[in-house]
Amino acid sequence: MATLSAEPAATLPVTIADVQAAHARIRDSIVRTPTLISRTLSQMTGATVYLKFENLQFTAAYKERGALNTLLQLSDEARAKGVIAASAGNHAQGLAYHAHRLGVPATIVMPRNTPTVKVTQTEGHHAKVVLHGETFDEAYAHARVLEAECGFTFVHPFDDVRVIAGQGTTAVEMLEDVPAIDTLITPIGGGGLISGMGVVARAADHPIEVIGVEAELFPSMFNRINGTDLPCAGDTLAEGIAVKEPGGITSSMVSELVDDILLVSERSLEEAVSLLLQIEKTVVEGAGAAGLAALLANPKRFEGRTVGIVLCGGNIDTRLLANVLLRDLARSGRLARLRIRLQDQPGALYNIARIFDEQRVNIIEIYHQRVFTTLPAKGLITDIECEARDRAHLERLVLAIRAGGYEVSTVELA
Repeated sequence: MATLSAEPAATLPVTIADVQAAHARIRDSIVRTPTLISRTLSQMTGATVYLKFENLQFTAAYKERGALNTLLQLSDEARAKGVIAASAGNHAQGLAYHAHRLGVPATIVMPRNTPTVKVTQTEGHHAKVVLHGETFDEAYAHARVLEAECGFTFVHPFDDVRVIAGQGTTAVEMLEDVPAIDTLITPIGGGGLISGMGVVARAADHPIEVIGVEAELFPSMFNRINGTDLPCAGDTLAEGIAVKEPGGITSSMVSELVDDILLVSERSLEEAVSLLLQIEKTVVEGAGAAGLAALLANPKRFEGRTVGIVLCGGNIDTRLLANVLLRDLARSGRLARLRIRLQDQPGALYNIARIFDEQRVNIIEIYHQRVFTTLPAKGLITDIECEARDRAHLERLVLAIRAGGYEVSTVELA
């Protein structure tokens, strides 16, 4: 077991003693999620890779830790009046679940465009959901108004020392289970998780490098720390860390405790989500896969290290997950759409289908296009979606089609 120093860091608003006290407070009411080695990912990357399965918490995310630590420190009066938060994600569910379990009324303010499934899940934990505004900022502002009007206690998703200490308990458990970890790769949204984990890393009995990860589309903490002005916008798979403004407390802690912040592409996030399902048989949302995405994109950076990665959440829409998996199959060559130029005459499609049969490639869908094309009137374009064994198998099919005298191209993904 790694030894943690009890010496407080005078410059930090959260100390190792705070995190250890939080762990003692909450550990009997949360899932002690496993930290397990991934031999396959280790072989792929050259690092020794340990995964912390926080997607196995009851609400499928680590956010329960900070929410519960905050709830347990409220006065009886504050508990009676209730708590409020602005969130459309994991913080809402974690706070609602533990508030109900403790008999504390909870109100969650969400933007009006929040997906119905998230509203329903939060209401399922017996929270009162208030839909207000079109953006998170508008929902947040309304929550602060209700806080003042009703005497609620506002529970911030990341910029609160009690929340940060609670999130840091993730690293306490990781180092208890695997003392040899010398590198932590952790997603950054508002910065609560990595701030708490950084406190624990600094208190360990050996040097531990702390690496943060953000989506390229939302490099808000990267901008804050590095003085850059990269744009923060777009549809990212990692919506759980798509934060435009990181916290004040967390920014100061990240500046002090984090060694580097890496940015990952959407393609890397998709690959990581898909690999975790295929290799570890575990469902992880985009934000939860960000740590692995950074490792996969920078293998030389972590080669030979003993790496700990938090799979911090598993709440991903099933339709979105299906799209990610299908796109990954397409990139690997197992699924493809081939665009073939044919003559509009009897037997044309039969002759092409025969080549697919000879190459043992399965046809899934066929799309004929006769009208909206620049080809002559007797020409047509056929798109055929097909399933091959791998990239090499697909390339053999393409060569066979060309050998048959046809023009063929692959419709590529972005």
